Amino acid sequence: MGSADGPTADEPDDGSRMTRDTAVSERRFRFLVAGYAVSSYGTFLNMVALNLFVYETTGRALAMGLFMAVRLASGFVAGLVVGGLLARFSAKSIMLWANVGQGSVMLVLILAPDSVVTGALMAVSVVIGACGTLFMVALRSSIPEMVGEDRRAWANSLSITGRSLAMVAGFASAGVVVSLVGYTAAFLLDMATFVICAVTVALLPIAGGKGAGSEAGASGAGKGEKEAKSGPRWRPVAFLALAAAPGLGLMVALRGVDAFGSSSHNAALPIYSTSLDASNPAVFVSAFWCVWALGNIGAQQVIQRYTQRTGRTVGALGFGYGTVVMSAAFIAAFAGFPLAVTAVIALIAGAADGLTEVAYTSHLQTLPATLRGHAFGLSATFENLGFGVGMILVAAALDRFSPLAVVGWSHGAAIVVAVVFLLRVAALRRAEPAGPMGRAGGAERVGLRKEEAVEGRPDRGDRDGAEVSRG
Repeated sequence: MGSADGPTADEPDDGSRMTRDTAVSERRFRFLVAGYAVSSYGTFLNMVALNLFVYETTGRALAMGLFMAVRLASGFVAGLVVGGLLARFSAKSIMLWANVGQGSVMLVLILAPDSVVTGALMAVSVVIGACGTLFMVALRSSIPEMVGEDRRAWANSLSITGRSLAMVAGFASAGVVVSLVGYTAAFLLDMATFVICAVTVALLPIAGGKGAGSEAGASGAGKGEKEAKSGPRWRPVAFLALAAAPGLGLMVALRGVDAFGSSSHNAALPIYSTSLDASNPAVFVSAFWCVWALGNIGAQQVIQRYTQRTGRTVGALGFGYGTVVMSAAFIAAFAGFPLAVTAVIALIAGAADGLTEVAYTSHLQTLPATLRGHAFGLSATFENLGFGVGMILVAAALDRFSPLAVVGWSHGAAIVVAVVFLLRVAALRRAEPAGPMGRAGGAERVGLRKEEAVEGRPDRGDRDGAEVSRG
């Protein structure tokens, strides 16, 4: 008989058990991403279908703008409160009720009589905007607990791939679905996607949120983390967390400016496409986003293989350089190049966008667990603010200037901030001493315990807290 202190001949050793647990967690995460991709399809489907329905119902383009503004404002507010919610409730419950809320409000819209359709549309705008942000922040901030610190980049790439595929499918099918089966059927399909995601979340054991806070606190969390967990002082704690890591604060600011730039190409694409082919402007827009998605998905595959082979994540530098390449590519897309060249540019833009998404998400995940939700919520607030302000300014500018000029100065601002960010990261790297705890010593570390990874240095641009070096 085997010793009580060790495994018997029939029992797996610690390595085998760890491998098995990792495989189980990754399989569960794949199911979660599948549900998330389905609901993302519904999100992008209703972005088109609801805007068309708003315009058809009201007959005013201003109503579409108001609908989008309310949706973005709801996401802005949700970003401010989601950190406090994650300190009190589990990530699973937030993700579950976010999908239930979106599915329920779509049902309300379907059943609403004509006399209250306008009010129902505003309710849809509020709930969809807020719940979308709540789900996204809960998912991203909980990935380290779901799959482990060393699998963050893989999990982020997988979730972004699912979202990119859903975006292409949602945008490509929205017009067909509405024209063939009508708005009611489109809204029913939309509601079904949220129900599927809710069922997926309900059936899976999902870590993160309230439960993650105690673990970080037990591993030596400081006073600021305890204040974050306590709840009422969540907002200053979130800002103080970014202020304490200047590189990270600038990184979040760059994300907001990047969202501002994104508003410009989103608004300018239909106008530019119309100038290319006034009889069928949707062709260029659809083709552009399809090629963009191919580049994005291709980048995720490369990142997954790079991470698996080297044990490293792309880090903060990848985010900075990726932002520069992505912004430059979007500017070039409106420069009037031949369609074949524009297709290559769209491919590069998608790949760079995928790189920045993984790098940014993975880097924020190096924060302690009790601060992570606040940081992601604050980031979502900056992104919604940047995109919302951008849509207002860009819409006004496109009446007077060409799409190339508007996209040029919008994404040019992102390039300028990205260069400042890269210079800041370079300064942090030069200031870091070489030695057992510095860059030279860090290269010799074979791995990190989970608590060390969670307590990583997100202000440091040369490596993420959970990165593993293999010589």
